[in-house]
Amino acid sequence: MKAPDFAYVRASSIEEALRLKAEHGASARWLAGGQSLLAALAFRLSEPTALIDVSRIESLAGVSLIDGTVRIGAATTHAALGNSAVIRANVPLLADAVPLVAHVAIRNRGTIGGSLAFADPASELCACCVSLDAFLVAVGPDGERRIAARDFFQGLYATSLRDDELLAAVEIPAAKTGQRHAIEEVARRAGDYAMAGVAAVLTVDGRRVSSARLTCFALGDRPVSAAAAEAVLVGRELDEAIIDEAAGAALADIDPSADLNGSAATKKHLASVVVKRALMRILSTGVRVAA
Repeated sequence: MKAPDFAYVRASSIEEALRLKAEHGASARWLAGGQSLLAALAFRLSEPTALIDVSRIESLAGVSLIDGTVRIGAATTHAALGNSAVIRANVPLLADAVPLVAHVAIRNRGTIGGSLAFADPASELCACCVSLDAFLVAVGPDGERRIAARDFFQGLYATSLRDDELLAAVEIPAAKTGQRHAIEEVARRAGDYAMAGVAAVLTVDGRRVSSARLTCFALGDRPVSAAAAEAVLVGRELDEAIIDEAAGAALADIDPSADLNGSAATKKHLASVVVKRALMRILSTGVRVAA
């Protein structure tokens, strides 16, 4: 199929982008990397009246570390994210997640903001942001709004972004001493959508877990926190027995639907597999902290 007719305008600043959005109305769509949007247009899953190109707005790109917080511009590409020394040193979970995102060509064009705003439940970066206690910065006519990642994702391809808002940045606390992380997924082939995955962030003193965030992806209509598994881990020493218990407990919080990748039972089995793999990786690899 071919894309529907639409107007195309390019914004040179956030202020101009918001003005153009007001002019073209709620059915206008933001365009950054366009890796999900262009496919949706081709299949007539989206029929906007206008595309507002924000890819050239300099303030929407780049990575910085300010007072212990890593700020990532929403138009920062996946490739730039993976190549950033700031990300590798301070948010290594994101650096590890980037190679799992689709293929090189898509990572060169796709943006972190586009991935988060699209809210695909199989997105690695969405789950990472929840586990990392990130805040998403939205800008609209009334100014800036910070939204906790755990509250941002509202359902299948649905977020708390308002029609007149633009996702401008992601803010993530830099890793501290004792923080460990891992991301694991199962996919049919490299670059395919995940069948099941988890982004894990633990804070460990010696081997005792003081905090745990396990966020599953491709196992619901949004990133799913494995709260029961987190409860198993907190306050206890990390070992293989506790990991087995946590992997089983993770199933209490997921209710996957059957799809082309497998039955609900298959997905639940894979959920326990990826949780166990992630926790075993954390047990075996030690601490990665900010330099």
